Amino acid sequence: MKDWCNNEGAKRLREKIREYWAERGYEVDVDLVDAGFVPAMRSARTDLRSNMVNGMPRRRIAKTQEEVRTSYRPNDVVVEAA
Repeated sequence: MKDWCNNEGAKRLREKIREYWAERGYEVDVDLVDAGFVPAMRSARTDLRSNMVNGMPRRRIAKTQEEVRTSYRPNDVVVEAA
């Protein structure tokens, strides 16, 4: 069984979360927070904190210039008066 609560496990979990959402086009910030010794667990613990809301990311990855669609502008039409 993997331990996601120690420092190394929390780092692996952080990368899994980032990669999961990056594959779906989202940018997620995940920080590690050292919670110190927890008597109930009888060990130290590292927590993850993210910028997600209710488990969902808040922003998409910024598109590159090639992917950005420029706004449509028709060619200037010159109308000659008769």
